[in-house]
Amino acid sequence: MFVLQSAPLDPQLLKDAVRDPAHGALLVFEGVTRNHFEGRPVTHLEYEAYQDMAILEMERIATEAREKWPTVKIAIAHRTGPVGLGETSLIIAVGAPHRPEGYEANRFVLEAIKQRLPVWKKEIYNDGQEWKANT
Repeated sequence: MFVLQSAPLDPQLLKDAVRDPAHGALLVFEGVTRNHFEGRPVTHLEYEAYQDMAILEMERIATEAREKWPTVKIAIAHRTGPVGLGETSLIIAVGAPHRPEGYEANRFVLEAIKQRLPVWKKEIYNDGQEWKANT
């Protein structure tokens, strides 16, 4: 399951997508909007994406993870548009037979998304705004 949408994300949908009776671990990472960045108060975030490319890149990243950890299942969802304080902008769910490969696969997917996904984040502050580069 790979989702890019402006509506709030539902972690249960992603958990259900990776659930498997052979798995003993289900890991969910949620990236949420915090109220500050480098000492500046953040009011909300805004995300823009290249829809078709973003979904394809999510699929590629998940395929790479499954090449390293063949027994895992992966689901990814990312928000677009405005995302308020405390709201979720990214969910990565990984189902795995055991926790080590689940943690490793989840971290791999997160770092790849941060580097490669064609989704751009703008932080809105009390005194201005700033686009953030992927890392």
